[in-house]
Amino acid sequence: MGLTLIEKIFKNHLLRPDDEVKPGNIVWIKLDVRSARDFGGANVVKNFNKYCKGDKVNDASKTFFTFDCQAPANTIPYANNQQTCRIFAQEQGIKVYDVNAGIGSHVLIEQGIALCGTTTVGTDSHLNIMGAVGAFGQGMGDIDIAYAMRHGATWFEIPPSIKITINGKLKYPATAKDLTLFVLKEFGSAGLLGASVEFYGEAVEALSLHERITLSSMATEMGAIIGLIPANEAVAEYFRKRTKNRTIELLKADADARYSKEYTLNIDGLRPLAAAPPSPENVVEVDKLKSVKVNSVFIGSCTNGRFEDMKAAAEVVEGKRVADNIMAKIVPATEEVYNQMIESGVLKTLFKAGFIISNQGCGGCASGQIGMTGKNEVQVSTSNRNFDGKQGDGKTYLTSPVVAAYSAINGYICCE
Repeated sequence: MGLTLIEKIFKNHLLRPDDEVKPGNIVWIKLDVRSARDFGGANVVKNFNKYCKGDKVNDASKTFFTFDCQAPANTIPYANNQQTCRIFAQEQGIKVYDVNAGIGSHVLIEQGIALCGTTTVGTDSHLNIMGAVGAFGQGMGDIDIAYAMRHGATWFEIPPSIKITINGKLKYPATAKDLTLFVLKEFGSAGLLGASVEFYGEAVEALSLHERITLSSMATEMGAIIGLIPANEAVAEYFRKRTKNRTIELLKADADARYSKEYTLNIDGLRPLAAAPPSPENVVEVDKLKSVKVNSVFIGSCTNGRFEDMKAAAEVVEGKRVADNIMAKIVPATEEVYNQMIESGVLKTLFKAGFIISNQGCGGCASGQIGMTGKNEVQVSTSNRNFDGKQGDGKTYLTSPVVAAYSAINGYICCE
């Protein structure tokens, strides 16, 4: 019997080569990347020092800290957390991607660290974003990451695999975020629960890397373990340029792989969507929300913080101004994205339109890094969660950068 993509990745990383790779089995796998961010990082250090007294990490070259939740720290606890991690990193010889680097998962991809077919763990609940490059990523608890740093391996129960084929073509103003919300609308937060999802089909194959990141980044909100998209030649070439022509292995599921469920969807005619409060699965058409007035807009996050996302927003607002009484905020995902915005003129366009442009990081998702919403305030956000209290005391609608930009200049939720 053939192997699904997650099973093939695990098989290539088995600590005990004779283990059988099938759903429900518990296996020990070797980890290519072990990471911790500023949120939770200090507890990782605390647990490492408690349980591994005097020990060195398994392989410092595969171990990283990324500071993105509070970049730079705006509270004393976060400042102390980051400093705790810096001191430990200096003692252990660990690379720190500090507050100027950006969102950790994106940095690991940009730096050619989390390659196709690799395994990455960390304290980020959206680390399964690595599925965008055909790799395995998983957020774990503080003690688990401390163990992973010490031993370079951990255990997993192999999840069942679900195959989703998405046919059709996206037509502007619909984007990859709308495709993602469409999947959420179809399956909700429990329809893919506990599964490794593999995405295929005409619509998926046409996605560029930043669009794949958008789709895979919301696997968490779908209840899935990970949303895997088999890497194509374009993704391989992206990594070759960042790894000095290192050989990139493009893993694919076997033709006779067995899936617990298979679905086929079609997105022809898809219109822009929004996830209305209080849940990402509460998806409705943007056309039905034109009566909803907007007070705040946030464009950024690990879901939609790439340069292409910012460029799409800039194309909407060029020559226009953000509507009166709307606070519109931009947070690039990484330093590289910020630099692209500067060099291309996108930053100037957004600034002249009235956007507040912050430094790279998680931004609106992270404890008020670029402000929170007040009671009864309505926000349009390109992030991945809109639970009560997540981005303030107001109500948040999740949309694409295109919808967010149109909403910012019109003053109400719209896509044109």
